[in-house]
Amino acid sequence: MASYRIDDLARVAGTTVRNVRHFQDKGLLPAPRREGRIGWYDDSHLARIRLIGQLQERGYTLATIAELLNAWERGHDIGDLLGLEQVLTDPWSDELPTYITGAELAEMFGRDESADALQRAEEFGFVEPDGDRFRVPDPRLLHVGAELVSAGIPLSAVFDITTQIRADCDTIATRFIQLAIDHGDLHPARAASDADLAEAAAFVRRLRPLAQQAVQGLLARSMQTLVQARLSEYLETIAAKD
Repeated sequence: MASYRIDDLARVAGTTVRNVRHFQDKGLLPAPRREGRIGWYDDSHLARIRLIGQLQERGYTLATIAELLNAWERGHDIGDLLGLEQVLTDPWSDELPTYITGAELAEMFGRDESADALQRAEEFGFVEPDGDRFRVPDPRLLHVGAELVSAGIPLSAVFDITTQIRADCDTIATRFIQLAIDHGDLHPARAASDADLAEAAAFVRRLRPLAQQAVQGLLARSMQTLVQARLSEYLETIAAKD
């Protein structure tokens, strides 16, 4: 398990040292392990901060989050609780964020793009303002967009297809989650003990690579079939013109 000083914990969690201390003062975050004057945090603290952030995004106040966590902790072993927190809040991508300047963005997507394009990129989460530069949470997505634009596809069309693909992905994710609810360890009727909590966390860990592998395999097959069909039509059109 990794160890963090408070400034490192805040950086990895995407928050501030002030927020970390505030969460501790409110009783939302366990105290760090002390070695002299240095407090050491671990992955359980990181998971808790991420969970707090997700609950805040859903509109919960810190007071409500504290009540929720306290109630949950009274009913379950704290180790199982933090294990489930971590599996729920760990990123599903192993790619590390990077940073890019405004000039580099303009170079990738064209200097004539309007401020509306940058706003849409921020809304999609492709980039996040960070002082005089931008944080890129998933560099692969930004690279795909840049390659499509480089191939001659208008940036507006890239945003439009992103909206459609995101909706498709939400549908796919919903189907996998419903499968887990109907037939797996996420069924509400099974949540009766600490053992069931641990099993639910293990089930989600197992579901992650399976869902990604299934989508990747099926998408590859569909792309192969459809590209071959469209390419045949394209070649037939060229042949008809000769």
